Amino acid sequence: MSEAVEIDNQNQEGTKELIALSELTPRKIVEELDQYIVSQQDAKKAVAVALRNRWRRLQVDEDFRDEITPKNILMIGPTGVGKTEISRRLAKLTGAPFVKVEASKFTEVGYVGRDVESIIRDLVEASVSIVQEEERERVRKRAEEEVEELILDALLPGSREEKTTISLDSSDESAEQDPKPADENLKKTRAKLRDLLKSGKFEERDIDIELTKHVSTQMQVLGGQGMAEIEGQIKDLFQNMIPQKKEKKKVRVKDARRLLLGEVQDRFIDHEQVIERALKRAEQAGIVFVDEIDKVCGRESGQKGPDVSREGVQRDLLPLVEGTTVGTKYGSINTEHILFIASGAFHISKPSDLMPEFQGRFPIRVELQSLGTEEFFLILTEPRNALTRQYQELLATEGVTLEFKQEALRELAQLTAEVNSQSEDIGARRLHTILEKLLEEISFEASERSGEHVLVDKAYVQERLTDIIKDSDLTKYIL
Repeated sequence: MSEAVEIDNQNQEGTKELIALSELTPRKIVEELDQYIVSQQDAKKAVAVALRNRWRRLQVDEDFRDEITPKNILMIGPTGVGKTEISRRLAKLTGAPFVKVEASKFTEVGYVGRDVESIIRDLVEASVSIVQEEERERVRKRAEEEVEELILDALLPGSREEKTTISLDSSDESAEQDPKPADENLKKTRAKLRDLLKSGKFEERDIDIELTKHVSTQMQVLGGQGMAEIEGQIKDLFQNMIPQKKEKKKVRVKDARRLLLGEVQDRFIDHEQVIERALKRAEQAGIVFVDEIDKVCGRESGQKGPDVSREGVQRDLLPLVEGTTVGTKYGSINTEHILFIASGAFHISKPSDLMPEFQGRFPIRVELQSLGTEEFFLILTEPRNALTRQYQELLATEGVTLEFKQEALRELAQLTAEVNSQSEDIGARRLHTILEKLLEEISFEASERSGEHVLVDKAYVQERLTDIIKDSDLTKYIL
């Protein structure tokens, strides 16, 4: 993985944001995606170029930078061919805020359902979580040192050197003095305890620690669109009004480390700066994946009725894609430079059924191909998170060694392609169903077969699956 380079984002107050990886060229991006996604090279190239253009934009002179907007992408292809996975892996690659939504869950303004602006609010929430986690890691070492001191305080109360203050003659202000020396015996004892603590001698000892008690506000605001945001704001308001209380707990030292670490990390973090960085991260690097966009195409006949809000969803999405300001509980965010990736199978409708204005905002069109026998075989063998490896790791926890022969994997790939051709084509998701059926007996008996080596060959696959696949009635209900 390339080293991240901090880019000066808008040069405001010298704040630098981790926006892109300068050495992550389109070719390297495709190579990274190849580790998880088989085939679909056109789609990988399209998203790689879109990501690289973000870094390129930040190298442009500031007075022209805002004139360059993302080239949004429309992915067209059947389910289970990698549309969502490409977008998700792209976001993970750069640490960009990412949110996946389904267009069919939204309704036009005035109808009961989610409003489209909640997409941006979810994106900001994702961005805040990412930046908070980065800040927690940044202060982790310092927080671990403070947690060690707190544990020593619990083991030997009163042994920490405390700073005192003195009153200035000229005013009521106070100034910090040198640490007040603790009793020498306590200091020596604390030093010995520190050595024992670091060596793990006290991990099972019970100590009393003080933790902040978090009060949960249980309420629900009933209403139409936008009420979820108001409900969240009201909950936050009440939580801020309720004074935080401390509670004492008796826990083991090893548990105290975990409980105290998160609290100390939050204390060391500048939360206002986190929110400021998160808003900029969402604006400049956010990725929104809108799935099932074909489900909000208007009916070809123009018939109105229950689906009257379909085109309305497109109209509501359009300002987000074009660029508008959305208010969130953390502040306002401009959507002009957020990358939108839409996808749909378009079995019944076609991309030209979308509103012309909406089509124009997705200039890059990529068609993903259906998967065949060879692609299914590669999916079973090549990705780092291949299904076969997942099952091997799961059964290894029971002491069972699972081995797949190449001939078995090719047979599985062929059977998967055959089932997809005979029934609904659900792409690589069919592999999940077939593998689960294939290994059902082994998974059920794994706890009783610890230490065994199970070999899955072509004969085993045929014994378990061929009869089911040949029986069209069983295939319909089982696979």
